[in-house]
Amino acid sequence: MNDKFLPELSGSVIYFVGIKGTGMTALAEILRARGALVTGSDIEEKFYTDEILLELGIPVHEGFNESNLPQSAELLIHSAAYLPDTHPEILKAKELGIKTMSYAEALGSISREPLAAGISGVHGKTTTTAIAGTILKEFDLPASVLTGSAASNFGGRSTWVQGHKYFIAETCEYKRNFLNFHPDYLVITSIEADHLDYYRDYQDVLSAFVEYAGRLPEGGSLIYCADDKGASEAAVKITGLRPDLNMIPYGFTADGEYRISGYEKKAGEQRFSIKRYGDYKFLLRVPGRHNVLNSAASAALIQAMLDNEGYSGDTAGGIADGLEKFRGTRRRSEIVGESGGVVIIDDYGHHPGAIKTTIAGLRDFYPDRRIIVDFMSHTYSRTEALLNDFASAFVDADLLLLHKIYASAREAVGSISGRVLYEKAAEQHKAVRYYEEIMDAYDDMLNELKPGDLFVTMGAGDNWKLGYRLFEKIKEIEGGCS
Repeated sequence: MNDKFLPELSGSVIYFVGIKGTGMTALAEILRARGALVTGSDIEEKFYTDEILLELGIPVHEGFNESNLPQSAELLIHSAAYLPDTHPEILKAKELGIKTMSYAEALGSISREPLAAGISGVHGKTTTTAIAGTILKEFDLPASVLTGSAASNFGGRSTWVQGHKYFIAETCEYKRNFLNFHPDYLVITSIEADHLDYYRDYQDVLSAFVEYAGRLPEGGSLIYCADDKGASEAAVKITGLRPDLNMIPYGFTADGEYRISGYEKKAGEQRFSIKRYGDYKFLLRVPGRHNVLNSAASAALIQAMLDNEGYSGDTAGGIADGLEKFRGTRRRSEIVGESGGVVIIDDYGHHPGAIKTTIAGLRDFYPDRRIIVDFMSHTYSRTEALLNDFASAFVDADLLLLHKIYASAREAVGSISGRVLYEKAAEQHKAVRYYEEIMDAYDDMLNELKPGDLFVTMGAGDNWKLGYRLFEKIKEIEGGCS
């Protein structure tokens, strides 16, 4: 990757193209906190980030026009959704000699100055970053956190800023974007075959993570999930290439200080111990064994930072307080609401591995509820490459609803359809229904849902709209509140 550098931030005018994106808004907030004068543009459609940008006092042009670009701008940062060769504002910046960077390049540049931690993994990186940030708030570490989704514990934002010595950021493997980042600490939560419109296969994905770990400085820390086959395989390769690194495994099968034990689960909570902290029982109020793993990763990371600071206080107590307070992130087992005895949840899970662990976690968290899952597969390439895995991923659901495939902007057509997935899933699941369009399922579900049910929308598509609409209608029928 070609390294690019941010200008001196204090007083610099920085313009964001696609500023309403979750990561872009968070990056704008961090740069503003460092003294930059930030403005930007995006489409007119309303996003949850509109309110955040308004609160921050960041001016936003709705619609794109080269006249929006301030003549005094020293840098333009653009979302990956906008192509530098065709976007009018980016072209104008180049004409004026204004430096341009992608979001990933800017994130990488920020990571040069503080002690930076990159959170990576095919699954788990968003939640792990948010948990780490929530724990961080219990201590006085001068740090900033940037995650890929809004977090309840960050006031509905995707960033938390309480200083600049440390920087914790979610880093994405797609197109090897994380190779722009300069980590001093690196977390790898999981590695599986994904993004197969870009990567050739699992080995190609694995090699990208190994290369990422190679960017750690001498004596840097690699924190990896010992329970994940891919992360463990990467750790073996990395150890051979970089024996100087501090290898920190975590998990139920891990050797060392971050081995999880004493795991207990019941409706609404999970409890567990971590070897470093003796018999101390940690409490987590979000579902899923995978989130216990994410918690251990976060504890290992924050502990490493505290050790670097020479912190001598009660770290177990602060970590425990952070974990108990953690309430999740947007679209990660997010509770839309409960009405008429029906709980409605939305989850971003769009890979078979994440789907399976999320549903299993919900089954543990809500043991007495019937689970109805509405899934919309994302991208033709992923659906086709992982068809058999998708078909078997929903075994813990009592009823499965499927739809047409949600195509991405980079992949408009494909050789597979949602009906093919339905037929394959029906071979392994006793109760599967197919509705081509999302809202085709609305009337049936309104009649189907009963007190005691859990309705879950899953995927990276827009089927979340069905869950929200059902919740509003049930609430209206019940005459109640969320």
